[in-house]
Amino acid sequence: MAENESDKKRSDERLLLNAREVAQLLNVSRSTIYALHSAGRIPLPVRLGRAVRWRADELREWVAAGCPPRNRWMEMRER
Repeated sequence: MAENESDKKRSDERLLLNAREVAQLLNVSRSTIYALHSAGRIPLPVRLGRAVRWRADELREWVAAGCPPRNRWMEMRER
């Protein structure tokens, strides 16, 4: 039974998050997310038409790495 619950939880997780969801994940305001983005301090989002979304898995990895600035984060991911 635990396996089914685990599978359901994974399927319910969103792959891409909007600014409001990222703000909730990081416990900051939505305007802070945009300020971090403008300052190059958060991973780059992806664009789907006019929609701006961040990859949930990348944000979790970024936090686990200590929230490095974007340029450092991109260097770390290239390795």
